[in-house]
Amino acid sequence: MDLPLLALLVLTGCVDLLVSIAPGSNNIPDANGNHKDDGSEDSRRSHRTFQQEGVALSEPPFFDLTVPTNLTGLVGKTAYLNCRVKNLGNRTVSWVRHRDIHLLTVGRYTYTSDQRFEAVHSPHTEDWTLRIRYPQRKDSGLYECQISTTPPMGHSMYLTVVEPETDIIGGPNLYIHEGSTINLTCVVKFAPEPPSSVIWSHNHGVINFDSPRGGISLVTEKGPVTSSRLLIQKAGPSDDGDYTCDPASANPATVRVHILNGNAPCSGLTPCLLPPTSEPEPTPVVENASAAPVVSTLPPCTTAPGARCCPGC
Repeated sequence: MDLPLLALLVLTGCVDLLVSIAPGSNNIPDANGNHKDDGSEDSRRSHRTFQQEGVALSEPPFFDLTVPTNLTGLVGKTAYLNCRVKNLGNRTVSWVRHRDIHLLTVGRYTYTSDQRFEAVHSPHTEDWTLRIRYPQRKDSGLYECQISTTPPMGHSMYLTVVEPETDIIGGPNLYIHEGSTINLTCVVKFAPEPPSSVIWSHNHGVINFDSPRGGISLVTEKGPVTSSRLLIQKAGPSDDGDYTCDPASANPATVRVHILNGNAPCSGLTPCLLPPTSEPEPTPVVENASAAPVVSTLPPCTTAPGARCCPGC
């Protein structure tokens, strides 16, 4: 290029034109000064990148609604509330507890004196998680994930914190006829994990399945709901008393087993059937003495020919 022409271009401010016609340039302007795509891959890639960045910058942030919003936590086991935000840009994400309108976290910083609450976020991800260590039942309720737009955008989640439950089916009192099989089923629900062991005891002593008595067996099935079934064959007077199911990861449960002989009163669940010729006086029975007294009048069991008692008597 001649030096006079170069000087003329500089003086007239046609720097863009100078660059566009530089050696090796494929981006040549048309007669109106507009740059045309020469069809090269580099040119198309640059154009696409510009378009994508322009769209991303123009879109407002929004929540990923596929993330679960009804969550169940377990007492004592860390709970996680996850909020996924798209196109956050330079905005921040906060967590608010609705119960007392308490600001818990802003960005990755915690704004509460309760150190059980903590914000968790990994760089270059869209997830902003509220972590609650050692949750209690009082932590149940509504939590909101907020984006610092004007006005703020919010997305609510409900956390239910449950406590492990242990229950022996049919308790707290069971009535078993002498010579029958004692069948006790213990159910464990809402445990952080299936209990590693379930220990049964009788009158505060751990049951020995290899004792000379024999006829004692145990079947345990572990899972989200764990069941442990204790079977004692040919129940006798020595089997009367308290039976306790004690899971490793939950509170124990106790049931009282009453061994009834042929002359003992029925449990009161179903009236006894007696011979038509025998009409003994009803015997008062107090059921579940630990609760409010409930008195029912039931005929006693009898050994008269043709008589039979209610189930479990």
